[in-house]
Amino acid sequence: MPDASASPLSALARPDAGWSFTLCTDAWEGGGSFQRSVRTVREYVARGEARDPERAAAEAGRRARTKLRRYCAANRLNRLGTLTYRGEGNHDPAVLRDDLADFFRRLRAGLDGKPLPYVWVPEWHKTDHGLHAHFAVGRYIKRSVIEDSWGRGFVHIKLIGDLPVGSTALAEARRAAGYLSKYVAKTFGDERVQEAGLHRYDLAQGFQPETMRLSGRSAEAVLSEASELMGGAPATRWSSRENPEWQGAPAIWAQWGR
Repeated sequence: MPDASASPLSALARPDAGWSFTLCTDAWEGGGSFQRSVRTVREYVARGEARDPERAAAEAGRRARTKLRRYCAANRLNRLGTLTYRGEGNHDPAVLRDDLADFFRRLRAGLDGKPLPYVWVPEWHKTDHGLHAHFAVGRYIKRSVIEDSWGRGFVHIKLIGDLPVGSTALAEARRAAGYLSKYVAKTFGDERVQEAGLHRYDLAQGFQPETMRLSGRSAEAVLSEASELMGGAPATRWSSRENPEWQGAPAIWAQWGR
C-alpha cells in the first residue's frame, strides 16, 4: 500500500483545511475564507511586477481598508479633521510625517498626556499646494487645542452626518473609517505616492485590535460560532457566493452592532 506521507503533496497539505474566520471582537466584525487542503506555493513578486497590476492593487486596497476600518472601529475613532499648510504648502512626504508626529505629541501634551489612538491619511492637493492630512481621534478636543498643536496652517473639523439620531460611537467610527478609506483608495491610483515612498496611512502604535481565529467545515459553521461569541446574529453579512464578479477563494464577512 502506498505511503501517503511520501506524496509530493503531503508537505503542502493543510491539517486545518476548511473555513477559517478571523473575528475582531473590539471592532465587532470579522471575515474569512475557504482554505483548500493543498497549500498554494506563492512566489515572491517584486513591487510593480504583478501579472495583473489592477487586481493586485485592488486586493492591496481591500486589505488596507479592512485594517483601517477595524482600527477605527475598535478604538471608536469618531472625530474627523483635516490639517493643511499655509503659504506655498508642503511637497515633502518626510516633512509631513515629521510634522504629524510632532502634532500628535503636542496634542497629547495639551490633553492629559496619556497615549492617544489616532490615524491619519495623506492626500495631495488637486492644485500645486502639495500635501495635507486627514485624521481621526476618538474623543472631543477643542478646536483651539488642535490649532495650537498644529501651528503650521489651517484646521478643518468635519462633522459626521447622514446617521440616524442616537447612533452609537461604533457607528460613527465606521462612518469615519469609510471617509478615510476613500483617501486610502485614491493612493493606489496615484503614482506620486509610490514614487515618494509615502505611507498610505499611519496610526498610533499600541492600539491594534486583538483577533481570534475560528475554523469549521462550512461558512455557516464559523459564522455561527462567531455569532455565539458576539451574543447574536450579525447586523450585516456579505458572501462571495452572492457576488459573481468575485475572483478569489470563497469568502464571507460580517458586522455586529450598530
